[in-house]
Amino acid sequence: MEAKPAILFLCTGNSCRSQMAEGGAKFLGGAALQAASAGIEAHGKNPRAIQAMAEAGVDISAQASTQVTDAMIAAADIVVTVCGHADEHCPVLPPATRKTHWPLDDPAKAVGTEAEIMAQFRATREEVRVRVCALLQELRLPFRAGV
Repeated sequence: MEAKPAILFLCTGNSCRSQMAEGGAKFLGGAALQAASAGIEAHGKNPRAIQAMAEAGVDISAQASTQVTDAMIAAADIVVTVCGHADEHCPVLPPATRKTHWPLDDPAKAVGTEAEIMAQFRATREEVRVRVCALLQELRLPFRAGV
């Protein structure tokens, strides 16, 4: 693996969970890694995901909702699928590319009051933080507290 690993977070629509993971990895890992996200499809960014991350000091508003390409897969050292659909439909990876699956609940499917829905987004943000920190520790990369 390169000194600066490239991590690609892959989801169904690249609107929420993978966006949060990309932003969290960039915030926590900084210059120690390259992080990107993509979807099997591109559904646009979820404003609640942007809000939940902003509350933790992470600005993901400039990230783009993109569809995964062969070039993105080829550039990745690690592909992290963050939903079952992306895990099942993940493109074929090069032999040296590691795949990890994080089965994150989709906060975009939350129902209830605005407060209840935002609570689901915040819970996903916290699970992403824990998983990103664990991955960075596993890779022996420095990271900062937060998110």
